[in-house]
Amino acid sequence: MKAVILAAGVSRRLYPMTYEMPKCLIEVGEKPILDHQLIALQSADVNDIVLVVGYYREAIINHVQTNFPDMNIEYVINHHYFETNTAYSLELCKDAINNQSFILMNADVLYPKEVLNRVIHANHGTSLAVEIKSCGREEVKVIEGDGNRLVAIGKELIEDNALGEFIGVAKFSAKFSTAFGDSLNRLISAGGTADYFEVAIHPLMSEYPVYYEDVSDLPCIEIDFIEDLKKARELVKSDWFN
Repeated sequence: MKAVILAAGVSRRLYPMTYEMPKCLIEVGEKPILDHQLIALQSADVNDIVLVVGYYREAIINHVQTNFPDMNIEYVINHHYFETNTAYSLELCKDAINNQSFILMNADVLYPKEVLNRVIHANHGTSLAVEIKSCGREEVKVIEGDGNRLVAIGKELIEDNALGEFIGVAKFSAKFSTAFGDSLNRLISAGGTADYFEVAIHPLMSEYPVYYEDVSDLPCIEIDFIEDLKKARELVKSDWFN
């Protein structure tokens, strides 16, 4: 199985910390965020990686080549990282993932190996890691239907209707990936270069089943703000990371 990691963004919300380095190389628990992810992938025997880079891409590429020389990593460059978002970054990978099952993750998520283990070994071909909780405006929210199937995803969903937060780690089946690639292409062609990739998932959910894996018992967090980083540096002390 292949993995796609989206690491092109500028991370303005962490300025000035990210003035001179990409967010994914910020250290949490004596290792960069990206290292936690690559180590988790290695432990799951996922060594074929598509890494989308943009902002400070040379620093990311040099770091990965130095510290993970045995991983098979294809670098895809998003040259428009200042004005685009994850939908555009992922659409750049469409040839690498078309009609293939793959793992997708944002490069700013801290999670233990168990999160990846649950998603990979989920009973369903397409499964999203979800923390069941009350959500605010900033979180990517999901709404549950029947039997762990999700019926909606997005930041703009009504908070009171949400099951919880999609934490940015997912597994997609080969069949879904083909439809997902087409949906991303339609989104970008319609001018959605600044959208999140979840916008391209939402219209597929009525036809293609998307399920969730509950990771609420595990220490994981998407790091967008300095408060998130502080929390991540506490969460990483958990035994789950040892």
